[in-house]
Amino acid sequence: MKKKDERWVRHCSGNPAIYFKTENILEELRLHTVCESAQCPNQGKCFTDGTATFLLLGNICTRNCRFCAVEHGSPTPIDEEEPSRISQAVKTLKLEHVVLTSVTRDDLIDGGASQFAQTIKAVRNENPKVTVEVLIPDFKGSEEALKCVMDEEPDVLNHNLETVPRLYPNVRPQADYKRSLKLLKRAKDYKGCSYTKSGLMVGLGENPEEIIEVLKELKNIDCDFLTIGQYLRPSFNHYPIIRHVNQEEFESYKELGEKMGFKAVFSNRLVRSSFMAGEFFKKALYH
Repeated sequence: MKKKDERWVRHCSGNPAIYFKTENILEELRLHTVCESAQCPNQGKCFTDGTATFLLLGNICTRNCRFCAVEHGSPTPIDEEEPSRISQAVKTLKLEHVVLTSVTRDDLIDGGASQFAQTIKAVRNENPKVTVEVLIPDFKGSEEALKCVMDEEPDVLNHNLETVPRLYPNVRPQADYKRSLKLLKRAKDYKGCSYTKSGLMVGLGENPEEIIEVLKELKNIDCDFLTIGQYLRPSFNHYPIIRHVNQEEFESYKELGEKMGFKAVFSNRLVRSSFMAGEFFKKALYH
């Protein structure tokens, strides 16, 4: 049996008092976070920093990607008060940069796009100076759903490719690499778009040449920001870790991405697409 630390890892909180304060605020407002639902290893740091990535539309996904810790099954009905409660959390936590993501809701006609739009509106109405980043699902390729989100002009539109195209059938069989790439291109071409962003996991069985090819395809559609992190297995029932990527390789992806012209590249073992997103965004503004 593999050692536990090869399967998953967590960063401990540096200040438990602040950690529990953040946790209590989220619990009182009955909000889900990807930090908790996806078992993010950076939850301790983020909660201690007084921030979190809000998970819209419940915490049950209609898809079952083999790498993901989020529960899958029959989701709950849309909570129409959720946008208001998130805007209240943003104000209480005094966030300057907000990241909104969601479970994939293939059961909804618009894939949940209208909930993203309503939440962006609610957050900005209550917190006009905040910047908003959305990490969206693929909406099954719906241009109308994407337009619904883009009409609210998020500061960053993020959609993760997650892995190289060869591994999609095994790692995320209900997704489509070309469809996701097309979504990012459409978002970038949209008149109100500021920045686009995508993320990759490594250690799933890809080789460096395949990663480099994905970077090229992302740059060809003018993607601005890129995150790359080590895949860490949520449980022994999930997709196995094929290899542990060394720091030198992570640094090589960062260097290559910057040479290609990405505005910012965040590449390291525990990097996740929404980890330190505010700092990442500020860095890009001064690129």
